[in-house]
Amino acid sequence: MSKVESLGIKGIEALHYYVHDLERSKRFYTGLLDFRLAAESTPEREAQDQQKSLLFEAGNVRVLCSQPTSDEGPAGRFLKRHPDGVGTLVFAVEDIEKCFRLLDTRGGTPTSEVQTFEEDGGVLKTFAITSPFGSSTFQFVQRDARYPRPLPGLKPFETTGPYNKYGFDVVDHVTSNFETMSPALLWLEHVLGFEENWDIEIHTNDVSPDRPEGSGLRSKVFKDPNSDVKFANNEPLRPFFQASQIFLFAEDQRGDGIQHAALTVKDIIPAVRGLREAGVKFFPTPGPYYDALPGRIQDLGIGSIDEDIEVLRDTQILVDGKGQSSYLLQIFLQDSAATYDEREAGPFFYEIIQRKGDKGFGGGNFRALFESIERQQKAEGRI
Repeated sequence: MSKVESLGIKGIEALHYYVHDLERSKRFYTGLLDFRLAAESTPEREAQDQQKSLLFEAGNVRVLCSQPTSDEGPAGRFLKRHPDGVGTLVFAVEDIEKCFRLLDTRGGTPTSEVQTFEEDGGVLKTFAITSPFGSSTFQFVQRDARYPRPLPGLKPFETTGPYNKYGFDVVDHVTSNFETMSPALLWLEHVLGFEENWDIEIHTNDVSPDRPEGSGLRSKVFKDPNSDVKFANNEPLRPFFQASQIFLFAEDQRGDGIQHAALTVKDIIPAVRGLREAGVKFFPTPGPYYDALPGRIQDLGIGSIDEDIEVLRDTQILVDGKGQSSYLLQIFLQDSAATYDEREAGPFFYEIIQRKGDKGFGGGNFRALFESIERQQKAEGRI
């Protein structure tokens, strides 16, 4: 079929994260990740939405966290069905009316008409649609420079003092898990107009007739050709379908949903060292990964990297890539449930990534991450 007309997406404006404990989120983002507290919900908006919200910001990464004050607002309804998680992805668009018209024509499901907010001579327009990403909605926003608020109903704070010492920049991609991902992929292609970009199939161990256990996935990445916004999408892979950590995510999430978001940094080594010192926990990488890394770098055709392998071993940062001197560095924070030893904190986590010419998704590192998560699930007695 011919290419679908672009929605005019400019980028990811924010992640809207629904949580049971807003003060815990504040300690995590401002105390550990060195985000600034950028805005808080107004009393009027809290009464309307029946939730209290705080907006955290570092570079171009914005995370809006909302705690319900009743079961009837957006956060309350989400948390009746799921643990803490990303309930809405917010996208900036070039032309909100065109975006709405295209989505409505293609079978998207808007939850309202386009809403217009005017203040201090500025205008913001927005609407949201449902999605096949579990209970998560997609919100689209068009603003002009004079609109004084980050989003309607949020009162901005003035920045006092430095922040973002770890150098967070943008949301690189969003990864979601599905028990079956085909409906989501068709929706991304035919409704949003995204294009397939990358795919992989792996197991934590090579499949063999006498293998007693394992965990597998099939992953496909779709991107918006206008903005380069990317979605990685995973589903379990047989054999041992129900032992796949993608299947276990669906059990923990109580449905399909957003598993993690990748945040770019300018220099990952000092960022990870600083985050560890601050108390951030990461999924561990076993020593044999780094024993094999020199040969793997050659096999990938990278040739050489700027970083010392012993420094990578010490920080447990992963390396992947394809092509001469083109690679990426990445590491994964522990999921919230493990971090807080509380299942209702949810299975969502962050990835930190530094791209050095490579635009892929660390396919060779899927196995390392999978094995790390699998070890954690074995320790919990789940597989």
